Amino acid sequence: MEKEVKNASTNEQKPQGGKKHTKVTFRKSQNRRNKNDRRNADKPLKVTFLGGVGEIGKNMTALECGDDIIIIDAGAIFPTEETPGFDLIVPDISYLIDNARKVRGVVITHGHEDHIGGVPYLLKELKAPVLGTRLTLALVDHKLREHRINDVKEIALTPGQDVNLGCFKIHAINVNHSIPGALAFAITTPQGVVFHSGDFKIDLTPVAGEPIDLKTISDVGSQGVLLYMGESTNIERAGFTMSETVVGATLDRLFSENIRRRIIIATFASNVHRLQQIFDMAVKYRRKVALSGRSMLNVVESAEKLGEIKIPKNVLVDVSKIKNMRDSEIVIVSTGSQGEPMSALTRMSNGENSSVTVGVNDTVIISATPIPGNEKLVYRVINNLYRLGANVIYESLENIHVSGHACREEHKIMHTLLKPKYFIPVHGEYRHLKKHAQLAEQLGLPARNIFIPEIGNCVEVSSKGIRRVENVASGSRLIDGEGIEDEKASLVIEDRRQLSGEGLFIVSVAVSGGEVVGEPAINSRGFVFDFHRDYNREMREVINRAISGYDLSTGSVDEFKRVIKRALRNYLLKKTRQSPMIVPMVVEI
Repeated sequence: MEKEVKNASTNEQKPQGGKKHTKVTFRKSQNRRNKNDRRNADKPLKVTFLGGVGEIGKNMTALECGDDIIIIDAGAIFPTEETPGFDLIVPDISYLIDNARKVRGVVITHGHEDHIGGVPYLLKELKAPVLGTRLTLALVDHKLREHRINDVKEIALTPGQDVNLGCFKIHAINVNHSIPGALAFAITTPQGVVFHSGDFKIDLTPVAGEPIDLKTISDVGSQGVLLYMGESTNIERAGFTMSETVVGATLDRLFSENIRRRIIIATFASNVHRLQQIFDMAVKYRRKVALSGRSMLNVVESAEKLGEIKIPKNVLVDVSKIKNMRDSEIVIVSTGSQGEPMSALTRMSNGENSSVTVGVNDTVIISATPIPGNEKLVYRVINNLYRLGANVIYESLENIHVSGHACREEHKIMHTLLKPKYFIPVHGEYRHLKKHAQLAEQLGLPARNIFIPEIGNCVEVSSKGIRRVENVASGSRLIDGEGIEDEKASLVIEDRRQLSGEGLFIVSVAVSGGEVVGEPAINSRGFVFDFHRDYNREMREVINRAISGYDLSTGSVDEFKRVIKRALRNYLLKKTRQSPMIVPMVVEI
């Protein structure tokens, strides 16, 4: 990917830890940027919410001032029971496409799927530079290569660095999360400073890297914050989020208690700090490590190249070679902590993983918390692992996972340091946003200065106030292979919901010379009949009556199909109170 970004400029600063970073030269002149600033000085700041509010996932927010737009995050979310058969769900970016000439860049807070999963679909339709830390960009690059997107301009950010995109000056700030390279942003706009927290927690004893940069956050607050947009995922939890080091202590004990057993650990591939602790434990207890799952291999490869994870020589072994090793010599690190149907751990639990067969001498550690909506999938995997004889350890039994999101006391610290004039909670379901808004009010912010957003909302913020303006086009796009569907206008999703809920009938009718030949053939799938009735005979009678009442010689085949469909649908609804999909087929002989 190209590393030179047009229409942007940076100011080099010394990042935390004293590490020097490479200065990048950009083509846009300072004079031209100052002209932009003056031109946009009297323009209100518009904040548009395209994802990540009222939901957990597919985060995307746009900041707009005059002729400039920057996009914060471009995430995705996995399908639910309401979207059967789709691969991924991303935000509707119609508004951004309509304003493509204004878009100056995409700024990524960190490399989790709900923040980068939609980047390829965005960049297929918009030309814009992408900004993030080195690990974040490495994970983005994997996605861009999969989609054969090669002409993206990128800039690697380090904490303490400033970047100018149009009239926006973005200051990157180090925060702690469950992945390295997480950033918050203090964004100077013509109307004032906007602070976006990204996903964060306050971890004063991180496994690697620096603690959250509370000093810089305090400095930003003392200089005045117009608007604070704060993540809200764990707002319902009291106290502080535990440090990642707690997991290390638990892992140490579990390794020592399972000396003679094989250990399988499922965790998020992106949790590099967790992976580092697993490698450290493996070395301590003289075990080799085998990785299972494509995303696990990709992340470890990228993180090792960037120095974010340190793997001693000869510790990694190919998972296909472990059958010849003793159980006490190996630890398998796997994807599938959320019970994803095609993940490595799920295939192990179903006996479908060609490399790993789970048995009575296995201890399986699930080092994650089920994401809301994934509970059934996770517990199904746990039950299947127990059936295979494994000992299974998960969060409700041990401190084997800590969240990467701040709890209430940490949010109080952030609000107190920033002292914003206006506040908008983001990154959470409506209840999370509501609780975060109530916390801000308890801390002294007037209710009139707080706005709870929904997808599609657009607000204007200035020193004069905050007000909602007209909504923009918004919603979800459903990804299925190479296909993309607009959820609101999708007939495909309606058909899939009907198929999954009510089943399918196919009615085949043979026609020759404008007349029906023989009896109609009726086939059904996924439909439950009352065995006391002869539905087959009754349905044929209904269809034959419909056929006899239609003159094919003067009508059309399409209308003929509609007549058959209408007759059978009315019969099934009346007799069974079900409304399956009905597909008439007319075969001309």
